[in-house]
Amino acid sequence: MQATIEVKDLRKRFGSTVALDGMTFTVRPGRVTGFVGPNGAGKSTTMRVVLGLDAAESGSALVAGRVYRTLRSPYRHVGALLDAGAVQPSRSARHHLLWQAHSQGLGARRVDEVLDLVGLRQAARRRAGEYSLGMRQRLGLAAALLGDPPVLMLDEPFNGLDPEGMVWIRGLLRSLAAEGRAVLVSSHLMSELQDVAGHVVVVGRGRVVADTGVADLIGRHTTLEEAYLELTRDAVEFRGGPR
Repeated sequence: MQATIEVKDLRKRFGSTVALDGMTFTVRPGRVTGFVGPNGAGKSTTMRVVLGLDAAESGSALVAGRVYRTLRSPYRHVGALLDAGAVQPSRSARHHLLWQAHSQGLGARRVDEVLDLVGLRQAARRRAGEYSLGMRQRLGLAAALLGDPPVLMLDEPFNGLDPEGMVWIRGLLRSLAAEGRAVLVSSHLMSELQDVAGHVVVVGRGRVVADTGVADLIGRHTTLEEAYLELTRDAVEFRGGPR
């Protein structure tokens, strides 16, 4: 299957609120694509629609060339980290991953491989409820990588990581993209995305306002953060300032 995420003309409302207003973009293999926008811009809703957790009123969302719900053993096609806290706190990290692995026909050996990859092998038998936020992020990444998928969707993966963890995850994301995977990273940390992403999709009010290379944006601005602020100035939910 092709390693892509294809979102085309997604539209969705929550009551009178427009969440998605023609959202359209493609995440291509071999690079990290940043997915950025203000709170309420439609990032989380888009990712949930791609993964079949929410339904759009119109438009389409394909992962690895297919609608998510039609994928057999979906972990083998797409790995996702949407909420690092989505783990039973009384269960050990290893048992948490074993439960997910067995549901996909994967064995204990793969569980141990991903625990090694994210640096949790020594803490694998500790209860997940004892983990710090950074450790839970690593556990969520391990789950996303279980099926060795060609497509990855990660929501705020930098949260809770210490400086060593930041260096580690930048290297991991680059290596995953270098292997030919399509990697979508939603984050508010522009400095981290500037260092790791090759492409960026900027969204506001449920639609794409920029879909371009990071180098191109930086070439017209000093930093990715500066470009982001200019592009989204009319799409923020609220503004703060001196009284």
